[in-house]
Amino acid sequence: MTPGRHRARFRPAPGLANRHVQTLLPRLLPGPALQLREEILELPDGDFVELAWAAPPPGEPAPLFVLFHGLEGSRRSPYARQLLAAARHRGWRAVLMHFRGCGAHPNRLPRAYHSGDTTDAHWLLSRLARRYPGVPRVACGVSLGANMLLKLLAENPDDALGLAGAIAIAPPLDLAGCADTLERGVARLYQRHLLRALKAKVAPRLDAGTLPLSLSPAQLARLTTLRGYDDAVTAPLHGFADAADYYRRASAGPRLGGIRLPTLIVHADDDPFMPRPLYDELDLGPGIRLETARQGGHVGFVEWRHGRLASWLTRRVARQLDDWQATGRCGRTTPGPGHANPSGA
Repeated sequence: MTPGRHRARFRPAPGLANRHVQTLLPRLLPGPALQLREEILELPDGDFVELAWAAPPPGEPAPLFVLFHGLEGSRRSPYARQLLAAARHRGWRAVLMHFRGCGAHPNRLPRAYHSGDTTDAHWLLSRLARRYPGVPRVACGVSLGANMLLKLLAENPDDALGLAGAIAIAPPLDLAGCADTLERGVARLYQRHLLRALKAKVAPRLDAGTLPLSLSPAQLARLTTLRGYDDAVTAPLHGFADAADYYRRASAGPRLGGIRLPTLIVHADDDPFMPRPLYDELDLGPGIRLETARQGGHVGFVEWRHGRLASWLTRRVARQLDDWQATGRCGRTTPGPGHANPSGA
């Protein structure tokens, strides 16, 4: 993997290049057949996160693919199922970590999760290193999970995590800029959707009086922006002075220069969640390969392949996993039977 800035080899499906169309199209793609095994991982502070495991085919070597989802995502998110299935198909043991409260059960403590909260991911990776000693591990983050992962890598510059590589898809590296972007034009529809999900999770806990917030249910209902929500909920729940303080301390953008681990970042210039330009003023660490596409939307990247709509994003991640295997970073030297290498992605 050659570090530096590169153009992604993505071509949107004909007639479907619009950034909002690309953002929404993954919901229309057929989902892969995938059986997931659930596990509860207890955390040192008495809380827990839920894991969803996709086991590798029997008899295959099994490097680990660890996935972190986006804001209010889960194992049901289209990109999550696509990526877990692609990794499993290549003989990887794939697992998704739900952020606190994003799985089937509400978390125990009076807190949630946020874009800069790296503690739980660090704990998971350390547990996996003990459970599977000597097994290569690759971490992948999507959107909020990608920003969190890049911040985690920057906090551990001496390879303390023991990862073989990392992949960050559409990371919102400038959280303040993203919050501003989501307050304009059509992007307000995405903001409304995300706010609805966040409020639905917090409202019952406010009613029950289990959150240390000076916020009434009526005041929660009147919040109309993510910045307002972060000011009233995210910041006070997690020890930030306000939304501005949270955005400054949690944004991974200013930290990229210290990342030496081989890391692929995939970004679309037309991402409706992101300010433009996002990367022009950022220093990239010596391990980072940034691939930018002119189109693709937010975690979209839907192409026309073999006579149907397909996820180029999944194909690109799969190719990166194949490349790391081929170079010996992750065990097996060539794809196994039936594991086609999607060259040219």
